[in-house]
Amino acid sequence: MTTTRFAPSPTGYIHIGNLRTALFNWMIARKAGGTFILRIDDTDPERSKEEYVDAIKEDLEWLGLTWDRVERQSERLDRYAEVAAKLRQIDRFYEAWETPTELDLKRKKQLNMGKPPVYDRAALTLSEDERARLREERGAGVWRFKLDHARIEWTDGILGDTSIDAASVSDPVLIRQDGQVLYTLASVVDDTDMGVTHVVRGSDHVTNTATQIQIIEALEHTPPAFAHHSLLTGPQGEALSKRLGTLALRDMRAAGIEPMALLSHMARLGSSDPVELRPTHAELIEGFDLAHFGAAPTKFDAEDLKPLTARVVQSLETKAVAAILSDAGVPDEKQDAYWHAVRGNVATRAEAGNWWPMFQGQVTPMVEDDDRAFVAEALSLLGEPPYDAATWSNWTSAVKGKTGRKGKSLFMPLRLAITGQPRGPEMADVMPLLTQKPNI
Repeated sequence: MTTTRFAPSPTGYIHIGNLRTALFNWMIARKAGGTFILRIDDTDPERSKEEYVDAIKEDLEWLGLTWDRVERQSERLDRYAEVAAKLRQIDRFYEAWETPTELDLKRKKQLNMGKPPVYDRAALTLSEDERARLREERGAGVWRFKLDHARIEWTDGILGDTSIDAASVSDPVLIRQDGQVLYTLASVVDDTDMGVTHVVRGSDHVTNTATQIQIIEALEHTPPAFAHHSLLTGPQGEALSKRLGTLALRDMRAAGIEPMALLSHMARLGSSDPVELRPTHAELIEGFDLAHFGAAPTKFDAEDLKPLTARVVQSLETKAVAAILSDAGVPDEKQDAYWHAVRGNVATRAEAGNWWPMFQGQVTPMVEDDDRAFVAEALSLLGEPPYDAATWSNWTSAVKGKTGRKGKSLFMPLRLAITGQPRGPEMADVMPLLTQKPNI
């Protein structure tokens, strides 16, 4: 069975980059009728917070990206310890005691010599007495996985045939000096234990993937199918890293962005397929294909979400905004007519009730000095409410016949006098909802 996972760290809110990873893995699982796991990467007890766990779930639920089960890495520490013991047993795990300063000096020396700045494996040459002395002086060391210096190859779902020379990569640290299990080990153990078949993540993880493939194979398991999507940039190609704080999903939700607008955009952005608004998750999944995505950095502009959101909102039935209309004071019996009249001029759900004051006469008419006499004469030809769908046409015809005005010079002054806005709902729809005759 196809099994995918999304493994966020609960150290902050989900941002647009996280969403891309979550969405791709979710669509792969749902398209195949498989399992989507929400895995909370909370092995760092100092930075992980329960409020962020709750926020991650809330954001995914808002988007409709439901999961089949939740796993917590903090509940699997004993299992990681078992696998660490096995790696020691097969001689693929070793302890090292270099300080960050010592490692930095080694890297600089290697760079000066024109060599790749990889760990020199000095810890492997230590005698038992030297290990004991370092342990006594510095406490526990870090634990590194001993890579097999061979070329690591795999067929990437997006990048195609990919290979990395393990000799160009430092033996990865899997357990820190304080005993914290790091992502590289925990993820391997979880993926193999949980039967994960497909892993999609950012292209900044390509080197991680290479080392993890070796760890998985050392543990006599078959690696999942890996795919690495491109990283997002700003609209001018700038790095998003400095702006991610403003691109949290909860901020987009607060700004009124619609879930299907966001998902429709992110499900095709960076692919050869056009971005098109999909009204349902099923239609979103139907056309999804990893092979259509490229490796080049992908430009993301939050402004592109606004017209998509407006299209979602403008397609909503009255019942979807009924609570908002009620809060704005729109009577139940007028909500259908009101929403039909204004929805083409609403950009977010929160704006759904914004036009109601206009129908109550709670607007300031806009009348140019040159049009004041014309508007006054026109209003003298308009009776008192209630009006109907034909009122606007009949009234403007009468005004045209009396004043000789036509076209924009006829319609615009009357619109401004009634609505106070140069643009807005069709006036034929506005008139039946007016509760009082405009007064200038």
